[in-house]
Amino acid sequence: MAASLYDPRYDALRQALVQARRARGVTQGFVASRLGVGQPFVSKMERGEAFIDVLVFVDWCHCLAIDPAAVLRSVP
Repeated sequence: MAASLYDPRYDALRQALVQARRARGVTQGFVASRLGVGQPFVSKMERGEAFIDVLVFVDWCHCLAIDPAAVLRSVP
C-alpha cells in the first residue's frame, strides 16, 4: 500500500517534527539553514504539502538533537 500525504501516520510524523522544533524554540529558518534548503521548503513539509524524504528526516532530527528512531516509534 502506497502512503499518501493524507495518511494519518504521515501527519503524526510531521506533527512530531513540528512539536520538537517548537519545544526547542527553533524557527523554520533555522531548520532550513541546517538542511541547506529554503524556509518555504520546511514550511511545505510541516503543512503536509510535500513528502519528507527519509534522509531529510534524519538530518532534520539531528539538527533538533532528537533520535530519528524515537520519532518513528511515536508514529502509530
